[in-house]
Amino acid sequence: MAAMAGVPVPEPWGQGHVPPAHLRVTHQDREHVVEHVKAAYAEGRFDKLEFDDRLERAMTARTHGDLMPIMTELYGSNAVPHFASPSPAFRAEPAPESNERLGGALAHGLAVVGFPLLGPLLLMLTGGKTSPYIRRHAVEALNFQLTLLGASILLPFTVVGIVLLPVIWVAGIVLSIVGGVSALSEGAFRYPLTVRLVK
Repeated sequence: MAAMAGVPVPEPWGQGHVPPAHLRVTHQDREHVVEHVKAAYAEGRFDKLEFDDRLERAMTARTHGDLMPIMTELYGSNAVPHFASPSPAFRAEPAPESNERLGGALAHGLAVVGFPLLGPLLLMLTGGKTSPYIRRHAVEALNFQLTLLGASILLPFTVVGIVLLPVIWVAGIVLSIVGGVSALSEGAFRYPLTVRLVK
């Protein structure tokens, strides 16, 4: 074990050692678990709701204690401690090209300029047919706009809803902009509190 200025420096976790549950995870740890979840979904081991649930849990994990239950569900108690990438049989989606990133951003951004449903729907039916990246962002944007529409119809039936409605609309515009920026930077974006009717 190395030491610096009299303070011992712990060795990295060796192969076969499970990191403590309280240890914070890195982006790479989350990405490895997401790859395993995607591989399991591609193999038919999860349905869409189970896939969405585990994907969200993996992407928002803060500690190894948050990630390990997902790996245990996949591999039992022999889950890979370091969350190594799945077998090469699973082919990761290639990085999106610039036109795909622009299409994904448009799916979110068209809501801001007055085409909340039509914009993402058109992107899903056109660019989404050839680009999984555009389709993923278009479907996410469409589901969010459908959720906003439903909230706009139902909330006015309550006094609190009438007060909340303008706040929700403003939040919707802000989130659409954030989604567009995320799509331009090759990020995966999930809207909060969204009913995902379109798959």
